[in-house]
Amino acid sequence: MLDRQVTYKHDEGYPLDITARRYWLPEFETHAQDPEALTFILLHSTSFHKETWQPTVEHLFERILAQSQPARRLKVKCAWAIECPNHGESAQLNEEALQHPPFYRNFGCEKYAHAVHRFLMAGAEHEAGVDFRHQRLVGIGHSLGGVAMTILQNIQPRFHFSSVILVEPMLSPQGPEAVYPLRLGLVKGAYERRDVWDTKEDAYRYLKSRRRTERWDPRVLELYIKYGLRSHPGSNHRIAPYNGVTLACSRDEEVTMYRDADGATKAVADLNQVCARIPVSVVFGNDNDFM
Repeated sequence: MLDRQVTYKHDEGYPLDITARRYWLPEFETHAQDPEALTFILLHSTSFHKETWQPTVEHLFERILAQSQPARRLKVKCAWAIECPNHGESAQLNEEALQHPPFYRNFGCEKYAHAVHRFLMAGAEHEAGVDFRHQRLVGIGHSLGGVAMTILQNIQPRFHFSSVILVEPMLSPQGPEAVYPLRLGLVKGAYERRDVWDTKEDAYRYLKSRRRTERWDPRVLELYIKYGLRSHPGSNHRIAPYNGVTLACSRDEEVTMYRDADGATKAVADLNQVCARIPVSVVFGNDNDFM
């Protein structure tokens, strides 16, 4: 599978860099000009990063090619995983801007959705970009990404998705009270999460032994070590520098996402509108551990 990272830099109108990674197979290049071929837009969950989607994309592409009759294969152009600006590699790019209004301790589902919309708009404006306005889009979002994907559907000018798949979206038609215990648990877990290690190898051994992460696909854990961690900011300090690694999405930024007051409820109205226009699938896990 081939991949390429794209970063659209901040400007006077928007102070954050937005990064995404494009995935495709050489076999898909024959569909480059086919208006019926699909372009997947993938949004990740809180505390993760855009590359989290890589094993899922690999599996999806393998299943498509496994179709024995080429004429019946699903036609796909590529998949774009777009990163939330305070997560993954983007968090370090935006470190300074995230310390000032309107983003300081104030980043939630809606801001992720607007960042994605900006990326899609910028595609048509850059010489090496993609005009997403003329792609047959399929939106897939997990948890935070599912809520952001829902909000994205009604941001103007609106991009026309052919369908949307929401995986464990944190949406509450019953109001904020229904998810309040979950929100408290997530905030507590974020603040108690270990966030410093001497090396990435130490972090890998620690996370591999944890009950929560031992259930992850091994590739997801490896990608988390590569993209979900960063050099510790203390390494830049002249006094007592610390050369270890820490979370790319800091504990404070993670908690900020969970404290998004309208995140679980406001998007329900967007979902009502979306369901009237296009097919929407909502997927939950067999284990009722979060949602």
